[in-house]
Formats: sequence, structure tokens, C-alpha cells
Amino acid sequence: MSKDTSERTSERTSERTSERTSEHATHKVYNVLFICTHNSARSIIAEGLLNSMGQGRFHAYSAGSQPSGTVNPLALKTLERLHLPSDGYRSKDWSEFAAPEAPKMDFVFTVCDTAAGEVCPVWPGQPMTAHWGQPDPGAVQGSDEDKAAAFWETTVLLKRRIDLMLALPLASLDRLSLQREIDDIGTR
Repeated sequence: MSKDTSERTSERTSERTSERTSEHATHKVYNVLFICTHNSARSIIAEGLLNSMGQGRFHAYSAGSQPSGTVNPLALKTLERLHLPSDGYRSKDWSEFAAPEAPKMDFVFTVCDTAAGEVCPVWPGQPMTAHWGQPDPGAVQGSDEDKAAAFWETTVLLKRRIDLMLALPLASLDRLSLQREIDDIGTR
């Protein structure tokens, strides 16, 4: 191989490496807020799932319109079952995320029907919103096994929806197309 060919190959390799490094360095981290009335189960599980599955591309939060003040222990046990962290979660009011100093959200998802029907705060930054409702596993009556099964079913549905969202080409979809996609995910 001639010196000129070797230099051109080296330059192209260097350019490609630089492009990949630049691409990687400019990846946007999307902030996502999951809302449920009490912020004790579904929204907590969704927060834990997305923070794990999003692999640094997403930072998930959760909040409630009328927070219970406690996280349902079965939500934490379900996260543990998936080998996800179960500490550091708290039931918090959604007003924390409507404040000017709050992280600017890119997406806000309601995961219960009650919260979806409430008048939400005005979110700084005009995030995209969608309803990903599902039954409250904390409301299930019955044996411990019945309750654990309800939490597991909730987690499986949330995981499926989060998987679908993570598969979206977020950077290449226009806002209207992205809105249609995230709305559709809430029906699956």
C-alpha cells in the first residue's frame, strides 16, 4: 500500500471515529415523568423500569396528583424481583415538576385513568403527553399471591410499552408523528 493510500485510509478512519464520538457525545437524554394519582405503585414501577432500560438515554421520574406519601411495598418488591434498585423512591407531588427550577420534561405519561382525567399543571418546556393507563395493582383484593400477580401484570405491561417507546427513532420523527406513536403505545 502506498503512503498516500495509507494516509487517506487513516484520515477516513479518523473521520468516522470522530463522527461516532461526536454522535455519541450529542445524544440527548430525554426526561420522562410518569404520573399516577397516588404515586405509590404504577408510576414508581415505570420510573424504575425506564431508568434501567433507557441505559442513560432517558431519565425517568414519577409523581402524583394526590401523593399517598408512601410507596407500596409490593412495587418495591416487584422491582427487586427484576434485580432493579428499590431504594430512593418516594411518593411526591407533581407540583415539584411544574416549578421553574424543575428538570424540563420531554415526555409526560399518565399511567392511571384518574390522573388522566385531572387538570394537569402546565409543564415547563411543553413536553409531549400521552395516556398509558392500566388498572391499579394496589387495589387488588385477595391473597398475597393475587396481589403479587397483579403487580407483575402491571410491570409486564409497562415494560412492553417502554420497550416500544425505546424502539422509536426519536431523533428522526417529527413532533406529530411522535405524538401518534406514543399515543398508540398506550393502547397496546
